[in-house]
Amino acid sequence: MTSITDDRSLISHTGWGYFPVAFVARLPFAMMVVGVLTLVASATGSVALAGLTSAAVGVGVVIAGPFIGDLVDRRGQRRVLVPVGLANGILLALFPLVVLTGMPEPLILASGALIGLTAPQAAALSRTRLVAITRHRIGGERRERTLSRVMSYESAADETAFVIGPVLVGLLAAFLAPWAPIAVAAALSFAFVTAFALHPTAGMVDRDAEAAPTRAPVRDVLSGPVLVLVAATFGVGLFFGSTLTSLTAFAQSTGNGEAAGLLYGLMGIGSAVLALTVMLLPTRFALRWRWLAFGAVLVAASAAYALAGDLAAVIVALCIMGLGVGPTLVTLFSLAGERSPVGRSATIMTLLASALTLAQAIAAGVTGALAEATSAQTAMALPLAAAVLVLALGVVNARGERRTAAIVAAR
Repeated sequence: MTSITDDRSLISHTGWGYFPVAFVARLPFAMMVVGVLTLVASATGSVALAGLTSAAVGVGVVIAGPFIGDLVDRRGQRRVLVPVGLANGILLALFPLVVLTGMPEPLILASGALIGLTAPQAAALSRTRLVAITRHRIGGERRERTLSRVMSYESAADETAFVIGPVLVGLLAAFLAPWAPIAVAAALSFAFVTAFALHPTAGMVDRDAEAAPTRAPVRDVLSGPVLVLVAATFGVGLFFGSTLTSLTAFAQSTGNGEAAGLLYGLMGIGSAVLALTVMLLPTRFALRWRWLAFGAVLVAASAAYALAGDLAAVIVALCIMGLGVGPTLVTLFSLAGERSPVGRSATIMTLLASALTLAQAIAAGVTGALAEATSAQTAMALPLAAAVLVLALGVVNARGERRTAAIVAAR
């Protein structure tokens, strides 16, 4: 990408209209896993099938995500995102017909996989787009400050979308019909994903990328410092999926199954607020230490969730869990921005997003089966295991950074 820097703010390059469009474009992705889970569970009465269908969505996302990211790095966002968004809208619109007309389970699972294969990567591509504009259009000291704010904003926007998504699913399912959330997600995909793809900022980034087509080799994408971030993001996805599905089982056991999305949204409130405040943390509080600190908060809160015996205790645990998971995600994506090889930014961001979604879906399938075979209380222990994994990978990352610093110092 060519560098044409000046001292203008990021908003002067993007325009104010970019941010609401990019935010709403995330909602179909945020709604589809919860919406599929809610619709299939309501229509079939099987939490296990609902979890497996959500897992099929995740498998589709993880297969297509890195491929979409690589296509974007080579061909640009507009050429890729427009057909993907339209296809996803069509498949979402057809999914309620597949489920509610009594189609066989394999067809329901296949439909979920197709939805995942065409999932619009609006969040990852928005992050890629803003980072590219910041690095190559903003100069001076403003650049580093803006990059930090971009990562905090994008993670907070993701968290807010994943709060609003489940809340919308819960409200629409409770007050209209279980199929309504999927129908709304289809409409949003048609309108806002297309608008995001055609926004002038996409053309700006695509033109700059064409002017400097050099890209790092694939082996740089698979380096240790990058893979530890992918693994940690996978752990966060396990946390999300196991929490959502165990919470769904818990809500159903209390006779409030359709309220699971609303309860899940409680976790995202603190998560979004803390994600935004990360930009205020001092630079001496290094990213590796933030990962460890907020990962420890996540472990402690997950332990409280696993031991919760009533609705009040679950609500308190969910709120505290949000305080750990939001800043952890900001940290992981900030590190990914720093470690992205030249010309591979979209590939890295979609890889992390795919790992997050795949893990969420796998955890949903495993947790749903466990909840159905044993109890909701047993399934509520799985988020703790995921949180421990995230913290352990934070330790691995810190040791790796220390070892690299020692090698550099020795040289």
